[in-house]
This record gives sequence, structure tokens and C-alpha cells, in this order.
Amino acid sequence: MSDQARSGDASLGKARKAASFPRRLRLLRHADFERVYKQGRRHFAAHMTVFYLRREQGAGPRIGFTVGRVLGGAVERNRMKRRLREAVRLCQPSPAMMADVVINPKKSLLKADFAEVQQEIRRALELIGKSTAAASESRTGKS
Repeated sequence: MSDQARSGDASLGKARKAASFPRRLRLLRHADFERVYKQGRRHFAAHMTVFYLRREQGAGPRIGFTVGRVLGGAVERNRMKRRLREAVRLCQPSPAMMADVVINPKKSLLKADFAEVQQEIRRALELIGKSTAAASESRTGKS
């Protein structure tokens, strides 16, 4: 393999890494999903329902996606998750937002324009940021 081909592979790997959805931003454990569903709040949007719960420890938000079988076959469900992950990645949630977030898409997400999906994610994350900031201020006694 030529040096040029190797450097091209390396730069592609760096680009993929920069465009990834890092593990530290993901909600992964079943228990964490259950806690968000049972104790958290909800935000309804046209193409998704967003559940969120303020967290006391950790850095930044953790975001998970649930796409049930009722929404379609594996190809459709994976496409929904890819679109949601990319929308969240492009919105770059604030590291100051201390919350666990679970996003449940609706079937209409597949037909929705990506810009519209991205706008809904941005709106939901802004609302969650304001809500968790207000909750933390009321707990610490700040105005």
C-alpha cells in the first residue's frame, strides 16, 4: 500500500471520528432508560416525543433513542436512529445541560425533511436546557 493511500485512510478515520456520536454522550443502560421514563418529564413534537430527567452528576447530556418494532422493519428503524443521531450531533447539545434524554420517534419521522427533524431536536434540547437550569437554580436558591 502506498504512503498516499495510508494517509488518505488515516484522514478518513479522523473525519469519521470527528463526525461520530461519542459514547460519553449516549444513554446505554436499560436502567437509565427506565429511570428517565418513570421519573422524567416529556416534550411532544410533531415527529417525536422527548423524555428527559435532570442529572446531579456527570458532564453534559446523555442521549438515547428507542425505536420500537411497531415503527417498521429493521431497515426503517435503523434509518430513524441514524437520522436522529445525526440531528443531535449537528445541534451540539450544551455541555452545561445535565440531563438524560430519550428520544422516541414517530412513524412520520421517515418522511419528514431532515431540516425539520433537526429543528425539532434543537427546540427540544433548548427547552430541556432551560428546564434543567431552572430546576438547578431553584435547588441552590439562586434567582
